[in-house]
Amino acid sequence: MAVKPILPPAMLGILGGGQLGRMFATAAKTMGYRVTVLDPDQNAPAADFADVHIAKPYTDPDALAELARTCAAITTEFENVNADSMRWLAAQGVPVSPSGDCVAIAQDRVAEKTFIRNAGLATAPFLAINNAGDLNGDLSAYLPGILKTARLGYDGKGQVRVKTAEEARLALSDLKHQPCVLEKMMPLVAEVSAIVARTSKTEIACFPVAENQHVGGILDVSIVPARVEAAIAERARQMAMQLAEKLNYVGVLAVEFFVLEGDELVINEMAPRPHNSGHYTLDATLTSQFEQQVRTMCHLYPGKTDLLRPAVMVNLLGDVWGEHGAEPRWDVLLTAPNTKLHLYGKKDARAGRKMGHFNVLAASADAALEQAEAIKDTLR
Repeated sequence: MAVKPILPPAMLGILGGGQLGRMFATAAKTMGYRVTVLDPDQNAPAADFADVHIAKPYTDPDALAELARTCAAITTEFENVNADSMRWLAAQGVPVSPSGDCVAIAQDRVAEKTFIRNAGLATAPFLAINNAGDLNGDLSAYLPGILKTARLGYDGKGQVRVKTAEEARLALSDLKHQPCVLEKMMPLVAEVSAIVARTSKTEIACFPVAENQHVGGILDVSIVPARVEAAIAERARQMAMQLAEKLNYVGVLAVEFFVLEGDELVINEMAPRPHNSGHYTLDATLTSQFEQQVRTMCHLYPGKTDLLRPAVMVNLLGDVWGEHGAEPRWDVLLTAPNTKLHLYGKKDARAGRKMGHFNVLAASADAALEQAEAIKDTLR
């Protein structure tokens, strides 16, 4: 029997009030829903667009009870929210997507990579490191590699490149002997991502594949369509949808891939939420990833994901702001008729902090990239 859809003006809840929550709230409000944001930060960017902002911790019993009492459905904007809080909300009879179980898998790199491998999908060779003794054996299958903390790492944080077992042991010490995963470095040709929106087994859609370039471990540019063979892009889409099926996933799921020499494709990691590399969808596809988040949590069929025009997304980090927080040269960006600026409402610009992004739409991905790079170089 079909699940009854949740329609406006129902109240939707979201755990997390950062930029992803802000863009979710904008999409939900545009569609006629009301929004409650749970985030302990009094200045959470999503609060600007929310009907209700509960400024309490994600584990606060009163805050969770209020969400359960007032919201018709609940989602999250980041994977490091408390998975048990999501499970508790679901136990109260409120639809929660993605599930706490899916979020828990994505929170732990070892659990994540093990699940992906058990789902029949390729990953780079990896070894779980629970203590220093796990580095005493033959590590040749994993070196040179990257030692990553199993939990709470993002944007290149909690990662150390190592060439030898001795370097791995020193890196583990630097990471304060946290549980880690040692992952073999692969011969990369490109990095791409595919974003899936899934309501049910028969209601699933995948966005065009993005090609991603990183600087200092942080996403810098996403290029759509990805400049890879069509067969590789289609394989990435199919693998992402297969992973969503294996997870019995409801919501928006981002899957990042390494494209290797010989056209091999392996999954790097997944994110149980909209993703930085999907921000191009705000302007360049028929449905944005944030509208998809609303649609899937409300038991609606995912919207069409047709690419309207090739696009390039450029992250705007705090580094672009001048001394003492001087604003970038927005005139350069806003006077170009094919560019779209999205700022996140954050008050303090700091190096490495994601402050916004802009999209450039053009006749080809290469033309969009050339223009995007020229704009980026003139903003300061």
